[in-house]
Amino acid sequence: MLEVGIVGGSGYGAIELIRLLNQHRQVSIKYIFSHSKAGEDIKNSYPHLQDNVKLPFTTLDVENVECDLVFFATPSNVSKHFIAQLLDRNIKVIDLSGDFRIKNPQVYKSYYGEKPAEQTYLNQSNYSLAEWSHVNQKTTNLIANPGCFPTATLLALYPLITNELINHDHIIIDAKTGVSGAGRSLSQNVHYGEVNENLSAYKLGSHKHIPEIEQYLSELTHSNIKVTFTPHLIPMTRGILTTIYVDLSSDVSNQYIHQLFEKTYEDKPFVRIRQLGEFPKTKEVLGSNYCDIGIYVDEERNKAIIVSVIDNLVKGASGQAIQNLNKLYGFKENEGLDLLPVYP
Repeated sequence: MLEVGIVGGSGYGAIELIRLLNQHRQVSIKYIFSHSKAGEDIKNSYPHLQDNVKLPFTTLDVENVECDLVFFATPSNVSKHFIAQLLDRNIKVIDLSGDFRIKNPQVYKSYYGEKPAEQTYLNQSNYSLAEWSHVNQKTTNLIANPGCFPTATLLALYPLITNELINHDHIIIDAKTGVSGAGRSLSQNVHYGEVNENLSAYKLGSHKHIPEIEQYLSELTHSNIKVTFTPHLIPMTRGILTTIYVDLSSDVSNQYIHQLFEKTYEDKPFVRIRQLGEFPKTKEVLGSNYCDIGIYVDEERNKAIIVSVIDNLVKGASGQAIQNLNKLYGFKENEGLDLLPVYP
């Protein structure tokens, strides 16, 4: 049985890890670390777990940690302070924060406003978009789990960009997210009175996920790709919907592109391609590790519109982290994740 620890145990990402790992037949949770709630029973913060999770919150003391892998479900600027010690003790890490996603330290500092991790560990980290990653137990020690917006975006763009079907200079990403993406900490912009009956764009040109999207697309194409990305906050708890607009580089039909997406993802259990003329809604993936994608090609204008939806806390965070764990250790990819969406 694989033993794991979770850092940032009182946050939404950690609670989703606990929920999903509770269904995992190959993994046992040994530690739940939370500095702010150390010594408290988890049921005090999350009563819905009182019959399933008996572990208390504890403080992370790396020297006394004995397990196979640690998840960091923390904000940025936390995991990079512990990575070296954990890796030195042969404990693998899956980091759900942004500390190891961006390889260029100057770009990281520009977007995150913080000192980057040591370049040695940035180079060592494996940015693992689970459907297309190459991780294994022998050679991978540090996984940088993708962000929620990049996950929805990159899965939608992958078939088009790898088949050289789009103009690299004109990629527009219009994204909507629920408030849980901001975490559990209090802030004015997610206060009920601010977000209810409201819709707002935020962090235009400065969102942390912009360089992450650009880095991955640039690596795929061996070129320098820039995107236009606008996130919006909407009054719902969970979910992301991205609408992506691209110019096609050749004349192709709606049917051709649809078949391309179906072929690309035919052996990927968590990506579902909708029928032609059908477009997904966030409610249809709620609580699941699915990414649902719908495609429209404007044949007259030679443009494509891709709609991609995920649950930001599952496929956009904890679910994908477990999917990466499964790939890392050679478990069935859907182990612990074979859950239907919650509807309505």
